[in-house]
Amino acid sequence: MILKKFPRLKLFLLVIFTGILTSCGTGSYSWGWFAVSPSTSTGRQNLSFLIKGLIPTLTVSIISILISISLGLLLAIFGLSKNRLLNFIHRWWVELFRSVPVLVMLLWVYYGLPISTGLDLGIMAAAIISLALTDSAFEAEIFRAGIKSIPKSQHEAARIMGCSEPQVLWYVILPQTIRNILPPLVNQFAYMLKISSIASVIGLGELTRKANELTVIEYRPLEIYTILIIEYLALVLVVSYFARIIEKKLDTGREE
Repeated sequence: MILKKFPRLKLFLLVIFTGILTSCGTGSYSWGWFAVSPSTSTGRQNLSFLIKGLIPTLTVSIISILISISLGLLLAIFGLSKNRLLNFIHRWWVELFRSVPVLVMLLWVYYGLPISTGLDLGIMAAAIISLALTDSAFEAEIFRAGIKSIPKSQHEAARIMGCSEPQVLWYVILPQTIRNILPPLVNQFAYMLKISSIASVIGLGELTRKANELTVIEYRPLEIYTILIIEYLALVLVVSYFARIIEKKLDTGREE
């Protein structure tokens, strides 16, 4: 049932399985799938250990994307404002956080921020702040482009009907904007799910960190990291599946 809903997952598993069979016949590597096999007690324990990283991954990704979307929308409004100061803030923010690598930002927030400000952040808080700040620059440009794509006649018609500027933005512009930018927003969330793996560097017990720790214990890197790839693939495909459902509903509403 799951494979029917996610044909890409089926194709990916087929490619992986074919590659494994080919390698088993030609390579000198001593395979140890028992380490991650649900048919053995050791495999079940190891799989359970790996899956424990799912909650931190989802927690960091969801909170980070919500913060970055909120910041991005605010910055997009700044960028479209006629106020020079707000325009400067938008331009400065986007250029700064779009230019800094995520890993560098993560290390600076976790190690540098406590030294410079005395603010002692936990691992998860540092990861969320770093991911949200770096992603907010991209969200700002997505929202700005989406808002600018709405015809000016929509704004003018709403103003003629007596709507205030906040009402025009909230009830007229934003609903159409979100409908138009849903695909890039989904792409950013998928990116967030994947880039959250970088938080393993500072010790966050997410999926990649769990895989690294288990590899040290079992020393089965190929088998364990193959499971890790499948975990991330499943997460992204599930997000894409529900995103397509939402898009279809929005398209239906538009046609009606």
